[in-house]
Amino acid sequence: MSQSEGLVGFFKPSRWALEREETTFANHGWSNKDMDPVPPRLRTWTTWNYISYWISDATNLAVWELASSMLAIGLSWRQAMPCIAVAYGIISIVMVLTGTIGARLHVAFPVLNRSSFGFWFSYFTVFSRVLLSMFWFGIQTYNGSQCVYQMLKAIWPSIARMPNRLPVSANITSSGLMCYLLYWLIQLPFLFVTPHKIRWLFFAKGVLTPIAWLAMVIWAFVKVPASQGLFSQHATIEGNYFSWAWLSAMNSALGIYASLSVNIPDFTRYAKNERAQYVQPFIIPIAFTLCSFVGIAVTSAGIQLYGEVLWDPLLLIDRWDNRAAAFFASFVFALTTIGTNISANSLGAGNDMTALCPKYINIRRGQILCAIIGGWALCPWEILANATGFLSFMDGYTIFLGPFAGIMVTDFYLVHKGCVDVPAMYDPSGRYRYTGGFNWRAVLAMIVTVAPTLPGLINSINPAIKIGYATHLFDIAWMYGFVVASLVYYVASYLFPAHDTHVDTLISADDVMPIDKQYEKDRQSPIETMQSGTEGEDKKSVNVETTEVQV
Repeated sequence: MSQSEGLVGFFKPSRWALEREETTFANHGWSNKDMDPVPPRLRTWTTWNYISYWISDATNLAVWELASSMLAIGLSWRQAMPCIAVAYGIISIVMVLTGTIGARLHVAFPVLNRSSFGFWFSYFTVFSRVLLSMFWFGIQTYNGSQCVYQMLKAIWPSIARMPNRLPVSANITSSGLMCYLLYWLIQLPFLFVTPHKIRWLFFAKGVLTPIAWLAMVIWAFVKVPASQGLFSQHATIEGNYFSWAWLSAMNSALGIYASLSVNIPDFTRYAKNERAQYVQPFIIPIAFTLCSFVGIAVTSAGIQLYGEVLWDPLLLIDRWDNRAAAFFASFVFALTTIGTNISANSLGAGNDMTALCPKYINIRRGQILCAIIGGWALCPWEILANATGFLSFMDGYTIFLGPFAGIMVTDFYLVHKGCVDVPAMYDPSGRYRYTGGFNWRAVLAMIVTVAPTLPGLINSINPAIKIGYATHLFDIAWMYGFVVASLVYYVASYLFPAHDTHVDTLISADDVMPIDKQYEKDRQSPIETMQSGTEGEDKKSVNVETTEVQV
């Protein structure tokens, strides 16, 4: 074969087609191994894994910066802490509700979403989240590169004087581009780790990061006693402005994990059992409130030491004279940014791309595409330098995420009461086709919810456009979206039920998929085992016939 023929063959679509797996759903062409329900042998996440996951996620730059920025807008620490606790308490409840769906059905968000939005309309939620994940992947990678810069500066202080060979129009310096490349390369191998094994990264983060954060809060109280720093700080706003600032700050706290509250099934589908992820409503408020307190305490000390609000911890680290402490703190922030980028961005994008093109893309390939497109094609340093309005739009995406979560929760628990047909979620002509692949009830809920908040989004992008008090609705966009979308969807589903989508009992993937025999006995309860001899075969045949799945 000539070199030209080999090159042409390399780019042929058939060259990149995934090998067909001997699984029930992959044989239909609308799934692959990564999109199929998780088999018992890969359900490995335990309660301790979810605890370490959330502890590691609580200790990331965004949580610190959000808490610190509350001081910058005029709230005192006494006002900011309840705001943070309430926000993370709310999001933890939503997290366990959507997480339970994944743990019970063992399917990813892009698949289970078809039962509530309709097979084809669900692709709107999937495609929009792909774009969001890629943009934020690049921005988080740029944040991680700042950590690398501080680490190198701690070892070689001369890097601060490194000549810049790039033009000003590049919006990044030579040293900045070097650090970005280094961080991107450091992060890349973690994208090859399978989702059911990535829990060990979160365990390492959950051990190392709290140590660094505890050391920083001790440093803050030693340098500036609480009576002179934290406890002496008071609010600078009052009245109605304070009330709306408090609600807006709470909405921002909700917004940080609004995306993950929707795609947490991507992780909980690997749970050993449904109970493993029930710890979320307990660990999330505690871990995030404590970590936010650290950010507020250290920022308060920075105000006294340096005379300004350094809400970005890397700006604070840049002022330190102790190079060893600066290196360790920056290393921990770099590690936690990798974990956050995987959990909140690359893994979600990988799952979504897999659903969009299951014949050619699996989770690993999806993550690599996210790293290339989000990391390089989108040039995040250009976004951060030139697109304040664009970043406001990305932050404002919570106007969609609140309704997404509300519709998912309402559909599963209130409309279908947990009785769904998992195999039908893989069939474009199945029971979840609704009307032309669109569930008009979900479409209605989205329109009614999103439309009133659009003026506020426009104002956040361009403050010159005045919209009066309508901006306040945008200040509580996630809460408003979740509640109103849930209500509209439930009323529409109650008045105009989609009878074809209702089943009498849960039809799980385990009922129709081949299961490893060594796990089959563990899956069944004693009662199910006793009943299997009398009604198991009849039920199984009905399920297979109803869902048109051929085993």
